[in-house]
Amino acid sequence: MSSCARVALVTGANKGIGFAIVRDLCRQFTGDVILTARDTARGQAAVQQLQAEGLKPRFHQLDIDDLQSIRALRDFLLKEYGGLDVLVNNAGIAFKNVDSTPFHIQAEVTMKTNFFGTRDVCTELLPLIKPQGRVVNVSSFVIISSLKKCSPELQQKFRSETITEEELVGLMNKFVEDTKNGVHRKEGWPETAYGVTKIGVTVLSRIQARKMSELRGGDKILLNACCPGWVRTDMAGPTATKSPEEGAETPVYLALLPSDAEGPHGQFVSEKKVIQW
Repeated sequence: MSSCARVALVTGANKGIGFAIVRDLCRQFTGDVILTARDTARGQAAVQQLQAEGLKPRFHQLDIDDLQSIRALRDFLLKEYGGLDVLVNNAGIAFKNVDSTPFHIQAEVTMKTNFFGTRDVCTELLPLIKPQGRVVNVSSFVIISSLKKCSPELQQKFRSETITEEELVGLMNKFVEDTKNGVHRKEGWPETAYGVTKIGVTVLSRIQARKMSELRGGDKILLNACCPGWVRTDMAGPTATKSPEEGAETPVYLALLPSDAEGPHGQFVSEKKVIQW
């Protein structure tokens, strides 16, 4: 594979929104599209399904909870393509409302994947992003209501334009610790592990965009968080209002922003519009 070939990659893409994003990118992106999944058999089955539709995605195993897996993917991208043009961080988990798993365990498990797994992928792969590259971190509208339920002090910290990645990591760890100690309500946290992890992803996106502008301002890289909407997936259930194809629209729009686009950058985007939060 020529290192000048363009490449787009989607995490957590063997089903649901991730799968729909890969399908759209296969149709619209000029270059290779890599479908990643934690489970190799499921990932390869998803690739075969798209091949049956006449599309040509490639497959690579990726477990965002496993640093070795992330680094193997990084090495593959460097060797095959010399970098990465489009990264869509879609992989994530959520416990069902009826799940009886203790809240502190839900908090720890959800945080490990949604925030720290996504952050690890970014740490390893953002340095590979080529000029005019696009990065999309899939978040959720849940952040709006979750942030409102945070204490004023926490809201101020999350909305700060100068919050650092280290400070954000400290806050995410504190949430998990507070749930273990049974004091998360007293400490101003909302009663949603998923919501807090997605606040983390959204704030992380703003920090990463700021860093990207400082370090590589001339490269015209655009990095955003987005909400796909309430989508009928295993995670959201069958009563959600959008199909996976509809849920893919905003992530794909951000992934394919034209090379001369000035923005959005460092924003939270829903229905292709910047949302103030």
